[in-house]
Amino acid sequence: MNAATEPHRFTLEPFEARRFANLSGQFDEHLRLIEQRLAIEIRNRGNQFELIGPPDVTQSAENLLRRLYRETKSTELSPDMVHLFLQESGMEELANPTAEKGVTLRTRKGNIRPRGANQQRYVKSILDNDINFGIGPAGTGKTYLAVACAVDALEREQVRRILLVRPAVEAGEKLGFLPGDLAQKIDPYLRPLYDALYEMLGFEHVARLIEKQVIEIAPLAYMRGRTLNNSFIILDESQNTTLEQMKMFLTRIGFGSTAVITGDITQVDLPRGTKSGLAHVIKVLENVNGISFTHFQAKDVVRHPLVQRIVEAYDAFESAQDDDNQRRQDSGRA
Repeated sequence: MNAATEPHRFTLEPFEARRFANLSGQFDEHLRLIEQRLAIEIRNRGNQFELIGPPDVTQSAENLLRRLYRETKSTELSPDMVHLFLQESGMEELANPTAEKGVTLRTRKGNIRPRGANQQRYVKSILDNDINFGIGPAGTGKTYLAVACAVDALEREQVRRILLVRPAVEAGEKLGFLPGDLAQKIDPYLRPLYDALYEMLGFEHVARLIEKQVIEIAPLAYMRGRTLNNSFIILDESQNTTLEQMKMFLTRIGFGSTAVITGDITQVDLPRGTKSGLAHVIKVLENVNGISFTHFQAKDVVRHPLVQRIVEAYDAFESAQDDDNQRRQDSGRA
């Protein structure tokens, strides 16, 4: 047998039937999930395991199984938890368990550690660059990690305030018909940002910071004419900005400030014929020093495993439609 297919054998100790049942899951569903994600074969007899696959991957799988087995001592595993452990570990970390664990963000309610290699790169880019883009599907942690970085910077007094900015409605930001003052008008659109802040700082502390204008909320249209110094600015749902709005926002950044722009270019809600400022800015600024772009994929989703499958299904369907359209155009020209 060649080196690529040589079985990788190991034993998990101590043997406890209850813990091994927990590790394997109902009908071995946890082991099958790991097989599927790492593209290997897992065989076991009791606590003796044999893994079939490339050596680096099987070594990584052993590390993961040992880590999960430690968890079974005090935790009832579920497929969702196994999914999150796979996401959190990442193949790079699994292949080298002694490597540095990566950056940890500190908030009033506890520490936050990015899951997986791509989230680690995203957070490190935010810490190293003044302007950062996080682009990808729902559930990849783009907004949540941006808020965590903002809270961490505020707690360490690296910035004086946090600004939360979002296109208030899908097309045109027409807020006049909504009841209440400005904050109440745009509150529903900023709810995901608020939820993250409450989790990291607590409801009462967030309310005090908003009252003191340490945390400020603003619809994108109200950013015109401002220069933002010593601030951490988050522009969420940026796929719904126009070309002019994106340029206006980026030119508001002042000294000592960090900006994070998040969005998903597959979910643009602008009127038909209006170009997305996010899709455009990727082409304009991709080679500009000091600006980082982190692109997330379906494999980076850290919500329920079904979210990842949904994203992948939509990608496959849209790709098939594009292929069909291209074939029709080619046959029409013929």
